[in-house]
Order: sequence, then C-alpha cells, then structure tokens
Amino acid sequence: MTPALKWWPAVGLPLMVALGLVVGDRSTRVDDWFIRNGWDAHPVLGKLLFFTEPLLLQLLLVGALAVALYRRRWRLAAVAALTPVAGVVAVRVLKRLFGREREGALAYPSGHVTVMVTVLGVVVLVWGVKRWLLLAAAVFAVLGTAGQAFTYHYFTDTVGAVLLASSLVVLAAMAAQLDGCQPRCDLDHSNG
Repeated sequence: MTPALKWWPAVGLPLMVALGLVVGDRSTRVDDWFIRNGWDAHPVLGKLLFFTEPLLLQLLLVGALAVALYRRRWRLAAVAALTPVAGVVAVRVLKRLFGREREGALAYPSGHVTVMVTVLGVVVLVWGVKRWLLLAAAVFAVLGTAGQAFTYHYFTDTVGAVLLASSLVVLAAMAAQLDGCQPRCDLDHSNG
C-alpha cells in the first residue's frame, strides 16, 4: 500500500464528519437536483438499486471470503468478514449522531452505500489490485451510489458513505497487513 493511501482515513473520516455537519438536517442544491431528477421523474432509475441489493452484496462477500479461505489467507478472511460489519455499526451510530432524516428515516450516511463500498473494497483486497477489477468496482460503486441518490437518499448521504467506507477499506488493508506484492507472492519476502 502506498504511504499516501495509508493517510486516507485521516482525511476521509474528518471529511465525512464535516460534510455531515455542513449539510445538517436540510437538503442542498445538489440534493434537490437528484430529488427532482430521481425516480419520480424517471422510474427507470430505480433499477440502479440492484447494485446495493443486500443479496447481491452478500454473494460478493461470501465469494471473496471463499477465495481468501481457499488461499489460506486467514487474517485477510477475518478482515474481509469484519469490514462490512464495522461499516454497519459505524453507520448506525453516525445516523443517530447526525440525526438527518429523509422521508422519516435516518439518512446520513447511507448504510446501503457504506455496505456496498466496503464489500467492493474487500473484494479488491482479496483478489488483488488489478486495473480491470478497480474499474469494475468503480463503475459498480458509481451506479449503486447513483441508485441510492436518485431514490431513497440525499446525494450528500451517499458521498458521506463513500468517505466512511473507503476509509474503512484502507484500515482493513492495513489490518490485513497487505502490501504491494500480494496476494500472489512470497509473503515473508524471503525470496527477494
């Protein structure tokens, strides 16, 4: 992991808190644009919710765990299993602290987006950072985030969730003690 990336939680988490404090309990202009152009105006946008569907995310997570276990990467498997759970716990606490509501439900940060990004992050950590996988995960995340922003959440709820979840994924990579040569190399670096 690059040294700059290790600093992301120290940036991402304060940004998530700052955004939550700035938006408070009101809708921003950007949020209003997503609401105006959301699924009331364009019902087809509701199909983007597929990317945050719990069953799909559970299948991706189980697949990643199976790969980590098959490779006997015990620490990585444990971290992969716990990271989305940590995201859910963090969201439940943060939603109560921020108290922002949309249609009678606590909204900031989005739990659906937090879980989606943490699951995608652990998939990348388990399979290894590859360009095609990063691109696929990024497209998946953008579509899922848009789906929530056009339907159930304010757009800023989804941004806060991305900041939170991406920070958790970096912390997970550090906890799993991943470095740039993994997952398919000499883990103790004894071969040079």
